[in-house]
Amino acid sequence: MLQQFPPMGVYETLFKFADATAKYMGDSGTHPWAQGYPLTTQLPGGPALPDRIDLVASDLKYPKATGEIELRERIADYYNEHYAAAVTPEHVAVFAGGRPGILATLAFLERDVGIAIEETEYTPYYDMLKILNRQVRLIPSNPENRFRPTASDYDVEYPGDTSRLMLIKSNPCNPTGVVTSGEELRGLVERFSKPGQGALFDEAYEFYCDPEPVSALRYIKDIDQTDIFVVGAATKGLQVPGMRTGWVIAAKRHIEIFRNYSSFGMGGISRPSQLYVADLLEPARVRLARRAVNDFFTSQRRRYEVGFKELGFELYTGDGGFYHWGRLPGEWSADEFNERLFRHNAGILPGVLCDMERRKGDSGPLHRFIRFSFGPLSAESFENDMEILAKCV
Repeated sequence: MLQQFPPMGVYETLFKFADATAKYMGDSGTHPWAQGYPLTTQLPGGPALPDRIDLVASDLKYPKATGEIELRERIADYYNEHYAAAVTPEHVAVFAGGRPGILATLAFLERDVGIAIEETEYTPYYDMLKILNRQVRLIPSNPENRFRPTASDYDVEYPGDTSRLMLIKSNPCNPTGVVTSGEELRGLVERFSKPGQGALFDEAYEFYCDPEPVSALRYIKDIDQTDIFVVGAATKGLQVPGMRTGWVIAAKRHIEIFRNYSSFGMGGISRPSQLYVADLLEPARVRLARRAVNDFFTSQRRRYEVGFKELGFELYTGDGGFYHWGRLPGEWSADEFNERLFRHNAGILPGVLCDMERRKGDSGPLHRFIRFSFGPLSAESFENDMEILAKCV
């Protein structure tokens, strides 16, 4: 009775790994290079992660549909301090991670809204757009432009019979790590703030931008006059993926829709998780976290860059995120590379799973590309990682 649907790209790889090794990638003794989560331990120079949260009886009641006020205030204060955003708690809706917020935004788009999206993007976008049957136009993002679209590349035609357009964009881009910032980001915000246009900026990797974090909210003058949605989460920058807490910043009229959706579709998000994340956003603590995350993962990005280039990889990685994005040496595919890596309890994400058209086989432009995650890796794992990669190359 249920419509069949395959797993999202990362999980497709995890399931293949489990079939080949009888292990779950991320367990002790495995090398989770395919997975998008950060270290969940204290970083050098960073704040400690709380190991407990105190609850009272009232904390065990149903949570509020849009999110607890303690967390929504902290989120609004955070963006106001760091990006002069001029938002209030009424501009914030809390979800069980970033992906549910993205899916809800896409699900409630009216039918005459088409989607503009870069052809190389975060793998779940493909699944969401397909199951929601949205009409899509692709923005060039490929080896020819080094996965760095220019302003003119965003001048896409409206797909099908649509009369309005919504941009979906991760920034920094997952998988490429390319960061859109400064005047380039300002231009995108202005372009998609016009009547009949909107944008969803997925800023899961906001903290991971060299030299400093980036947000579209810096350039939004009055969010209530736009159809722009900014998505954040505790998963990456705050290092707590297991808390499953994310948020969407948008016009108050859109937040009301998310509240109504939560009333029947989610029932709110765990209050203990929200209180834990609110503590992580304490102003002095989050200032320290922004710097520590940036410093540590920038150093990891540079270190692995040297190692990959010595092995003959052609890298296209930007200055953000905790991935390396590149083309394998030789003529074999990412799937073939994974078959070798699985024998060493390791695995990467094949590039074809980040293709918004899912062009597979030798004709696909990304069949020799890989996304390598150094997010969950300690600094001490580098030498062993390079040894395994060298054996498989």
